[in-house]
Amino acid sequence: MTYQDTWAAGRRTGTSSPYGGRSAAPVPPTPAPPRRGPGGRRALALLFWTGLVAAVLPWWLDTPAGSMKDTGDLLTAAGRITGLVAGYLLLVQVLMMSRLGVLERWVGGERISRLHRDLGATLLVAVLAHLSLLLVAYAEADGQSVLGEVGVLLRDYEDMLSAFVAAGVMVLVGVTGVRAIRTVLPYELWYHLHLASYAALLLGFGHQFSNGAQLHPPGPVRTGWIAAYLLVLAALLWGRVVAPLRFNLRHRLSVADVVAESPDTISIYLTGRRLNQIDMLGGQYFRWRFLARGCWWQSHPFSLSAAANGRWLRLTVKVVGTHTADLRDLDPGTRVWAEGPSGTFTAAHRTRERALLIAGGSGIAPLRAMLEELPPGAALIYRARTPADVLMHQELDWLAQARHTSVWYVIGSRDDPGPRQVMSPDGLRRLVPDVARRDVYLCGPAGLVQESVRALRAAGVPRRQIHLATFEL
Repeated sequence: MTYQDTWAAGRRTGTSSPYGGRSAAPVPPTPAPPRRGPGGRRALALLFWTGLVAAVLPWWLDTPAGSMKDTGDLLTAAGRITGLVAGYLLLVQVLMMSRLGVLERWVGGERISRLHRDLGATLLVAVLAHLSLLLVAYAEADGQSVLGEVGVLLRDYEDMLSAFVAAGVMVLVGVTGVRAIRTVLPYELWYHLHLASYAALLLGFGHQFSNGAQLHPPGPVRTGWIAAYLLVLAALLWGRVVAPLRFNLRHRLSVADVVAESPDTISIYLTGRRLNQIDMLGGQYFRWRFLARGCWWQSHPFSLSAAANGRWLRLTVKVVGTHTADLRDLDPGTRVWAEGPSGTFTAAHRTRERALLIAGGSGIAPLRAMLEELPPGAALIYRARTPADVLMHQELDWLAQARHTSVWYVIGSRDDPGPRQVMSPDGLRRLVPDVARRDVYLCGPAGLVQESVRALRAAGVPRRQIHLATFEL
């Protein structure tokens, strides 16, 4: 069944929660934030490629023309090149995990997580190629078997044991990053295994400078690599320790109320100090750690479900496991440790003046917050299995009137004729005739997102205008 919601006649009230709950009216809409162009992302991309060239350039300058005369020379050269590439990519990977504010603002947590995943596969290949190429080259030069050469390296070369351990750590991180394996691991177990890449950075440091042909001799190349290590470690310390500590000491967030939105969804209202000074946008997310028994040791990303208002913050959570079930029982006053805000899934990162938002289930949370900040004239398609699964509908009614937003609730399973027709390319064009000239923001179950992207592309929406909300790291 499909139907277009009528605009609300006015604000809705009537809830026992002093912070809102399902029936609370939102705060007055704020002006749309100015657009943030792609200049920052392009500058970082240029910096990445420049750094990669600079990492390999010392080998090129140190290698005379015609010096590679046989297979052993070629294998050694390839092993050294892949070693320099692997060392550089490892630094970039750790930098992307630092949660440095400038990276979060210019690139966004969603894009960083995708780049981190894709770059991780390249890093793993480079590490294994570096190890295998040099083993074969050195074994041929020494007249040893490959296993015999492993023994020689461990016995006679400084810091090689830690280098082999670092390679093993990288393989472990790479294997657990495979989606089929990751989905069966508890989030916290996968997350802490993933942090082992920090150990790889430290364990792999020594052998580069004690045995590396380009990094062992004193000089500008060695100094530059050491400076790069120190800068990455400083970024990691700032992004992971100093900035979160300063944020939480400044704002001192705590739970004000927990309100049931539906049988399996809750909204958590937070209060604190100087909330009007938090630089955040609707659609962004924080990593939340609730300092209560059974919850304090876990940190999870949840997006804000209301735009900034200076009085409270709200996140809306679907109960899908033990941790989220425990959040139902949070007591008022429970302290909260937050890291963020993160993400470019915001009105500021639009490329067009008008937008179409497509939500599924609890994926309405970040889109609900964005509606307060998008320019008037947006459209929202909200997919839900049953009417009872529609969250915050009274707030959406009010926003439809206040922001001149068209809201359609598309109810039914994915196999029902109505939803299938609406979510087809022709159905989307009938609902939103100018869909190809809008930014489209998607948040919801993976199946809905994938099907919607296919329909949008078939409807003529350029890929750069499609924005996805994902929380990978």
